[in-house]
Amino acid sequence: MKIWHVSDTHSNQGQLQVPDGIDVVIHSGDASNYLDPYRNESEMRAFIDWFATLPIPRKIFVPGNHDTSVDKGLISRELIEHRKITLLIDEGIEIDGLKFWGSPWTPKYGTWSWMKDRGTINRKWDLIPDDTDVLITHGPPLSILDATIRRDNEYDLCGCSALLKRVVNVNPRLHCFGHIHSTGDIRNAGTRTMHGMRTIFSNGACADDGKWGVVTSHGNVIDLL
Repeated sequence: MKIWHVSDTHSNQGQLQVPDGIDVVIHSGDASNYLDPYRNESEMRAFIDWFATLPIPRKIFVPGNHDTSVDKGLISRELIEHRKITLLIDEGIEIDGLKFWGSPWTPKYGTWSWMKDRGTINRKWDLIPDDTDVLITHGPPLSILDATIRRDNEYDLCGCSALLKRVVNVNPRLHCFGHIHSTGDIRNAGTRTMHGMRTIFSNGACADDGKWGVVTSHGNVIDLL
């Protein structure tokens, strides 16, 4: 199965170069921008129109903190799934024998959608089935493609430690996420592995901090043989 993983397109999806021969496309959130769900709605509708017409048989969407119109119900599950897009919010689907699980939650930062305190977010990760093959979350686990520069100019790893613990226990074949963009010389977009794990970690973020309006990555293609 050949998977194309993208994330954090922030309304710039039309700039992406769509690869050939893809079986499943995964978007792991932040298709849009605005906090105001009413302004966000038109962005999400444009994204759905683009996503639905991709020449790829299976399409999966897991929302991100910016996708407020989905959270508030202005963009309904019925609208998304009517366009042959699978929406995963703490739920799974099996495709050709591979078990996918999607969850939109990230540690709380501001007043965005699908956020939980770091002390309680583990309850969401406990829902991830032990036999998950492909895990899709909006945010990264701690210390994996999650580096950033804070507003005080200090270097920080801002992924979720509770998510890392659960991923280590589940050991999926692939973990897709975004949320943390590349910034300056820090390149988070891409894939990596960790010693002792079979998991391929994929940060599909297509945006760089400080470079709004353009895509700086065209996602990751992963072939799960």
